[in-house]
Amino acid sequence: MGLLALFGSAEAADLKEGAPAPAFEALDQHGATLRLADYRGKAAVVLYFYPKDDTPGCTAQACSLRDGHGAIRAAGAVVLGVSADTGLSHQAFSEKYHLPFSILADPDSKIIRAYGVKMPVLGIAKRVTFIIDREGVVRKIIRDTRTKDHDQQVLEALKGIS
Repeated sequence: MGLLALFGSAEAADLKEGAPAPAFEALDQHGATLRLADYRGKAAVVLYFYPKDDTPGCTAQACSLRDGHGAIRAAGAVVLGVSADTGLSHQAFSEKYHLPFSILADPDSKIIRAYGVKMPVLGIAKRVTFIIDREGVVRKIIRDTRTKDHDQQVLEALKGIS
């Protein structure tokens, strides 16, 4: 069995830039219910998927987004993280690294599957970020994530998006 068969395609399913972002509803690390629709007409959404809380790459990525959070907010966007970890895991991860944004628990992988970022055998999310505009349209998909400076990738992708 080749790696492609084991881990799935490197591309995010059939979701393409310019397509409507799949709707979702999930609990964040504080137990609050968040929906993509909550941001419609109010803010762009940086929806980033990652494999696992408190692992080296995922921590670097989250801390980069934490450090760039002010600039991302100033660009008119909110950051939402998603992984298959539980809300308790997200809460500990968020507190440990002082993350100022919501992390959504997706233990049944509904959001992960809807965005086409599930690794089939492992059942965890691929590292992919979707930039969604205020109208709910996917404007940019970042698949080549640089974990240590992901905030800069996001800020570049947000240019010209409202």
